[in-house]
Amino acid sequence: MKQASYLFIESCPLCGSKEFSHHLTTSDFFLTKEEFDIEKCNQCGLLFTNPIPKPEEIGKYYASEKYYSHPQKHFSPLGTIYNTIKNINLRSKYNLIAEIIPTGSLLDIGCGSGDFLKFAKKNGWKISGIEPNSSARNFASQQTGENILLPEQSILLGENSFDVITMWHVLEHVLDLHQQIATIKKLAKPNASIIIALPNHDSFDGKKYKQHWAAWDVPRHLYHFDKNSIQQLFSKFGFKLQTSYPMKWDAFYVSMLSEKYQGNKFPFAKALFAGLASNRKAKKTMNYSSLIYHFKKE
Repeated sequence: MKQASYLFIESCPLCGSKEFSHHLTTSDFFLTKEEFDIEKCNQCGLLFTNPIPKPEEIGKYYASEKYYSHPQKHFSPLGTIYNTIKNINLRSKYNLIAEIIPTGSLLDIGCGSGDFLKFAKKNGWKISGIEPNSSARNFASQQTGENILLPEQSILLGENSFDVITMWHVLEHVLDLHQQIATIKKLAKPNASIIIALPNHDSFDGKKYKQHWAAWDVPRHLYHFDKNSIQQLFSKFGFKLQTSYPMKWDAFYVSMLSEKYQGNKFPFAKALFAGLASNRKAKKTMNYSSLIYHFKKE
Protein backbone atom coordinates (compact mmCIF):
# COMPACT_ATOMS: atom_id res chain seq x y z
CA MET A 1 0.00 0.00 0.00
CA LYS A 2 1.38 3.39 -0.98
CA GLN A 3 1.64 5.92 1.79
CA ALA A 4 1.47 9.68 2.38
CA SER A 5 3.53 10.80 -0.63
CA TYR A 6 0.86 9.59 -3.07
CA LEU A 7 -2.55 10.80 -4.20
CA PHE A 8 -5.36 8.29 -4.62
CA ILE A 9 -7.71 9.17 -7.47
CA GLU A 10 -11.25 8.63 -6.21
CA SER A 11 -13.21 9.72 -9.30
CA CYS A 12 -12.44 9.34 -12.99
CA PRO A 13 -10.48 12.35 -14.30
CA LEU A 14 -12.57 12.27 -17.50
CA CYS A 15 -16.18 11.49 -16.55
CA GLY A 16 -16.23 11.61 -12.75
CA SER A 17 -17.37 8.01 -12.23
CA LYS A 18 -16.21 6.27 -9.06
CA GLU A 19 -16.45 2.80 -10.58
CA PHE A 20 -13.00 1.49 -11.56
CA SER A 21 -11.49 -1.88 -12.36
CA HIS A 22 -7.85 -2.95 -12.20
CA HIS A 23 -6.27 -2.98 -15.66
CA LEU A 24 -2.67 -3.99 -14.92
CA THR A 25 0.31 -3.43 -12.66
CA THR A 26 3.51 -2.16 -14.23
CA SER A 27 6.81 -0.64 -13.11
CA ASP A 28 8.80 2.52 -13.52
CA PHE A 29 11.32 0.66 -15.67
CA PHE A 30 12.98 3.93 -16.66
CA LEU A 31 14.16 5.09 -13.26
CA THR A 32 12.94 3.89 -9.84
CA LYS A 33 11.67 0.34 -10.63
CA GLU A 34 8.72 1.14 -8.34
CA GLU A 35 5.42 -0.58 -9.14
CA PHE A 36 2.23 1.31 -10.05
CA ASP A 37 -1.32 0.23 -10.80
CA ILE A 38 -3.27 1.32 -13.86
CA GLU A 39 -7.03 1.38 -13.44
CA LYS A 40 -9.85 1.58 -15.96
CA CYS A 41 -12.99 3.66 -15.61
CA ASN A 42 -15.95 1.32 -16.02
CA GLN A 43 -18.05 4.13 -17.50
CA CYS A 44 -15.90 5.96 -20.08
CA GLY A 45 -12.97 3.55 -20.46
CA LEU A 46 -10.16 5.97 -19.56
CA LEU A 47 -7.05 4.31 -18.16
CA PHE A 48 -5.15 6.16 -15.43
CA THR A 49 -2.31 5.57 -13.00
CA ASN A 50 -3.59 5.23 -9.43
CA PRO A 51 -2.27 6.27 -7.01
CA ILE A 52 0.05 8.95 -8.36
CA PRO A 53 2.87 10.91 -6.69
CA LYS A 54 1.90 14.17 -5.06
CA PRO A 55 2.90 17.31 -7.02
CA GLU A 56 5.78 18.00 -4.64
CA GLU A 57 7.09 14.46 -5.20
CA ILE A 58 6.69 13.99 -8.96
CA GLY A 59 9.91 15.84 -9.81
CA LYS A 60 12.12 13.00 -8.59
CA TYR A 61 10.67 10.73 -11.27
CA TYR A 62 12.10 13.05 -13.94
CA ALA A 63 15.48 13.46 -12.22
CA SER A 64 17.73 11.80 -14.78
CA GLU A 65 20.00 13.03 -17.57
CA LYS A 66 18.50 10.20 -19.62
CA TYR A 67 15.08 11.85 -19.60
CA TYR A 68 15.19 12.81 -23.26
CA SER A 69 12.45 15.45 -23.21
CA HIS A 70 14.91 17.76 -21.48
CA PRO A 71 18.41 18.94 -22.43
CA GLN A 72 20.96 16.24 -21.76
CA LYS A 73 24.68 15.61 -21.60
CA HIS A 74 24.28 11.84 -21.58
CA PHE A 75 25.16 10.01 -24.77
CA SER A 76 24.28 6.41 -25.58
CA PRO A 77 23.23 4.33 -28.59
CA LEU A 78 19.62 4.58 -27.41
CA GLY A 79 19.95 8.33 -27.00
CA THR A 80 21.40 8.64 -30.49
CA ILE A 81 18.48 6.70 -31.94
CA TYR A 82 16.05 8.83 -29.97
CA ASN A 83 17.58 12.06 -31.26
CA THR A 84 17.57 10.80 -34.84
CA ILE A 85 13.88 9.97 -34.61
CA LYS A 86 13.23 13.26 -32.83
CA ASN A 87 14.74 15.24 -35.71
CA ILE A 88 12.68 13.32 -38.27
CA ASN A 89 9.54 13.91 -36.22
CA LEU A 90 10.41 17.58 -35.81
CA ARG A 91 10.14 18.26 -39.53
CA SER A 92 7.07 16.04 -39.81
CA LYS A 93 5.34 17.97 -37.02
CA TYR A 94 6.12 21.28 -38.64
CA ASN A 95 4.98 20.13 -42.09
CA LEU A 96 1.70 18.91 -40.61
CA ILE A 97 0.98 22.30 -39.08
CA ALA A 98 2.12 24.21 -42.15
CA GLU A 99 -0.45 22.31 -44.20
CA ILE A 100 -3.19 23.53 -41.85
CA ILE A 101 -2.03 27.15 -41.77
CA PRO A 102 1.15 28.49 -43.45
CA THR A 103 2.11 30.84 -40.60
CA GLY A 104 0.66 32.55 -37.57
CA SER A 105 0.87 32.55 -33.78
CA LEU A 106 1.90 29.29 -32.11
CA LEU A 107 1.89 28.19 -28.47
CA ASP A 108 3.72 24.98 -27.53
CA ILE A 109 2.65 23.74 -24.08
CA GLY A 110 5.29 21.56 -22.47
CA CYS A 111 7.84 22.75 -25.00
CA GLY A 112 10.77 20.95 -23.32
CA SER A 113 14.09 22.29 -24.61
CA GLY A 114 12.36 24.33 -27.32
CA ASP A 115 13.42 22.47 -30.46
CA PHE A 116 10.01 22.66 -32.11
CA LEU A 117 9.54 26.34 -31.25
CA LYS A 118 12.99 27.17 -32.60
CA PHE A 119 12.16 25.39 -35.87
CA ALA A 120 8.82 27.19 -36.16
CA LYS A 121 10.37 30.60 -35.46
CA LYS A 122 12.93 30.06 -38.23
CA ASN A 123 10.01 29.49 -40.56
CA GLY A 124 8.26 32.75 -39.71
CA TRP A 125 5.95 31.83 -36.85
CA LYS A 126 5.30 34.07 -33.85
CA ILE A 127 6.05 31.67 -31.00
CA SER A 128 5.33 31.27 -27.29
CA GLY A 129 6.14 28.40 -24.97
CA ILE A 130 5.19 26.97 -21.60
CA GLU A 131 7.44 24.56 -19.70
CA PRO A 132 7.38 23.59 -15.99
CA ASN A 133 10.90 22.12 -15.80
CA SER A 134 13.39 24.87 -14.93
CA SER A 135 16.43 23.51 -16.78
CA ALA A 136 14.42 22.76 -19.92
CA ARG A 137 12.69 26.15 -19.71
CA ASN A 138 16.00 28.03 -19.44
CA PHE A 139 17.47 26.06 -22.32
CA ALA A 140 14.39 26.72 -24.46
CA SER A 141 14.63 30.45 -23.72
CA GLN A 142 18.27 30.44 -24.88
CA GLN A 143 17.43 28.45 -28.03
CA THR A 144 14.46 30.54 -29.08
CA GLY A 145 15.33 33.99 -27.76
CA GLU A 146 11.87 34.09 -26.19
CA ASN A 147 10.66 34.20 -22.59
CA ILE A 148 9.35 30.68 -21.94
CA LEU A 149 6.70 30.74 -19.23
CA LEU A 150 5.70 28.57 -16.31
CA PRO A 151 2.23 26.96 -16.58
CA GLU A 152 0.81 29.34 -13.96
CA GLN A 153 1.96 32.31 -16.09
CA SER A 154 -0.30 31.39 -19.02
CA ILE A 155 -2.60 34.26 -17.99
CA LEU A 156 0.07 36.62 -19.35
CA LEU A 157 -0.55 35.37 -22.88
CA GLY A 158 -4.04 36.80 -23.26
CA GLU A 159 -7.32 35.28 -24.42
CA ASN A 160 -7.94 34.34 -28.06
CA SER A 161 -4.24 34.78 -28.88
CA PHE A 162 -3.15 31.72 -30.85
CA ASP A 163 -3.85 30.21 -34.26
CA VAL A 164 -2.26 26.90 -33.22
CA ILE A 165 -1.67 25.32 -29.81
CA THR A 166 0.42 22.16 -29.59
CA MET A 167 1.11 19.55 -26.93
CA TRP A 168 3.60 16.93 -28.11
CA HIS A 169 3.36 13.95 -25.73
CA VAL A 170 2.56 16.30 -22.84
CA LEU A 171 -1.13 16.00 -21.94
CA GLU A 172 -0.59 12.60 -20.32
CA HIS A 173 1.72 14.31 -17.78
CA VAL A 174 -0.74 17.05 -16.71
CA LEU A 175 -2.41 16.59 -13.32
CA ASP A 176 -5.63 18.52 -13.92
CA LEU A 177 -6.96 17.59 -17.36
CA HIS A 178 -10.04 19.77 -17.22
CA GLN A 179 -8.14 22.85 -16.13
CA GLN A 180 -5.62 22.30 -18.93
CA ILE A 181 -8.25 21.99 -21.67
CA ALA A 182 -10.10 25.03 -20.28
CA THR A 183 -6.86 27.02 -20.48
CA ILE A 184 -6.32 25.89 -24.07
CA LYS A 185 -9.85 26.98 -24.96
CA LYS A 186 -9.28 30.41 -23.41
CA LEU A 187 -5.97 31.00 -25.21
CA ALA A 188 -7.05 29.72 -28.64
CA LYS A 189 -8.51 32.01 -31.27
CA PRO A 190 -11.93 31.12 -32.72
CA ASN A 191 -11.44 28.26 -35.20
CA ALA A 192 -7.90 27.68 -33.90
CA SER A 193 -6.22 24.30 -34.40
CA ILE A 194 -5.24 22.24 -31.35
CA ILE A 195 -2.61 19.57 -32.04
CA ILE A 196 -2.24 16.82 -29.44
CA ALA A 197 0.24 13.92 -29.70
CA LEU A 198 -0.29 10.94 -27.39
CA PRO A 199 0.68 7.28 -26.98
CA ASN A 200 -2.13 4.88 -27.89
CA HIS A 201 -2.48 1.88 -25.57
CA ASP A 202 -4.89 0.30 -28.05
CA SER A 203 -2.03 -0.19 -30.54
CA PHE A 204 -0.55 -3.57 -31.47
CA ASP A 205 2.64 -2.87 -29.50
CA GLY A 206 0.60 -1.72 -26.49
CA LYS A 207 -1.20 -5.05 -26.44
CA LYS A 208 1.87 -7.11 -27.32
CA TYR A 209 4.09 -5.89 -24.50
CA LYS A 210 1.35 -5.55 -21.87
CA GLN A 211 2.90 -4.45 -18.54
CA HIS A 212 6.29 -4.01 -20.23
CA TRP A 213 4.98 -1.52 -22.81
CA ALA A 214 7.34 1.43 -22.51
CA ALA A 215 4.68 4.05 -23.22
CA TRP A 216 2.92 3.37 -19.91
CA ASP A 217 5.91 5.29 -18.49
CA VAL A 218 4.49 5.34 -14.96
CA PRO A 219 4.24 7.46 -12.92
CA ARG A 220 5.20 10.27 -15.29
CA HIS A 221 2.22 9.34 -17.48
CA LEU A 222 -0.80 9.93 -15.29
CA TYR A 223 -3.35 9.08 -18.01
CA HIS A 224 -3.33 6.55 -20.84
CA PHE A 225 -5.52 7.53 -23.77
CA ASP A 226 -6.97 5.77 -26.76
CA LYS A 227 -8.84 7.36 -29.67
CA ASN A 228 -12.17 7.25 -27.87
CA SER A 229 -11.13 8.73 -24.53
CA ILE A 230 -9.21 11.68 -25.98
CA GLN A 231 -12.13 12.58 -28.22
CA GLN A 232 -14.50 12.41 -25.24
CA LEU A 233 -12.28 14.77 -23.27
CA PHE A 234 -12.02 17.46 -25.93
CA SER A 235 -15.67 17.26 -26.96
CA LYS A 236 -16.65 18.19 -23.39
CA PHE A 237 -15.04 21.58 -24.03
CA GLY A 238 -16.53 22.15 -27.47
CA PHE A 239 -13.58 21.01 -29.58
CA LYS A 240 -14.27 18.94 -32.68
CA LEU A 241 -11.88 16.29 -33.95
CA GLN A 242 -10.83 17.01 -37.53
CA THR A 243 -8.51 14.10 -38.21
CA SER A 244 -5.67 12.08 -36.73
CA TYR A 245 -2.20 11.26 -38.01
CA PRO A 246 0.17 8.35 -37.28
CA MET A 247 3.56 8.70 -35.63
CA LYS A 248 5.05 5.61 -37.23
CA TRP A 249 8.56 5.97 -35.86
CA ASP A 250 7.23 5.72 -32.30
CA ALA A 251 6.30 2.07 -32.84
CA PHE A 252 9.98 1.20 -33.33
CA TYR A 253 11.35 3.28 -30.46
CA VAL A 254 8.66 2.16 -27.99
CA SER A 255 9.11 -1.46 -29.06
CA MET A 256 12.87 -1.20 -28.57
CA LEU A 257 12.44 0.12 -25.04
CA SER A 258 9.79 -2.51 -24.31
CA GLU A 259 12.13 -5.29 -25.45
CA LYS A 260 14.78 -3.85 -23.17
CA TYR A 261 12.35 -3.76 -20.24
CA GLN A 262 11.53 -7.43 -20.85
CA GLY A 263 15.24 -8.21 -20.65
CA ASN A 264 15.26 -9.74 -24.13
CA LYS A 265 18.39 -10.38 -26.13
CA PHE A 266 18.81 -8.63 -29.49
CA PRO A 267 16.21 -5.93 -28.70
CA PHE A 268 16.98 -3.92 -31.85
CA ALA A 269 16.09 -6.75 -34.24
CA LYS A 270 13.00 -7.78 -32.30
CA ALA A 271 11.84 -4.18 -32.06
CA LEU A 272 12.20 -3.76 -35.80
CA PHE A 273 9.79 -6.63 -36.44
CA ALA A 274 7.39 -5.47 -33.71
CA GLY A 275 7.36 -1.92 -35.07
CA LEU A 276 6.71 -3.11 -38.61
CA ALA A 277 3.88 -5.34 -37.39
CA SER A 278 2.35 -2.54 -35.35
CA ASN A 279 2.35 -0.10 -38.27
CA ARG A 280 1.07 -2.71 -40.69
CA LYS A 281 -1.88 -3.65 -38.49
CA ALA A 282 -2.67 0.01 -37.82
CA LYS A 283 -3.25 0.75 -41.52
CA LYS A 284 -6.81 -0.53 -41.18
CA THR A 285 -7.60 0.56 -37.63
CA MET A 286 -5.51 3.76 -37.23
CA ASN A 287 -4.39 2.33 -33.90
CA TYR A 288 -0.77 3.39 -34.30
CA SER A 289 1.62 3.34 -31.33
CA SER A 290 1.25 7.12 -31.09
CA LEU A 291 -1.26 9.41 -32.76
CA ILE A 292 -1.48 13.11 -33.46
CA TYR A 293 -5.00 14.51 -33.06
CA HIS A 294 -6.14 17.70 -34.78
CA PHE A 295 -9.00 19.43 -32.95
CA LYS A 296 -10.73 22.67 -33.88
CA LYS A 297 -12.13 25.24 -31.49
CA GLU A 298 -15.76 25.74 -32.47
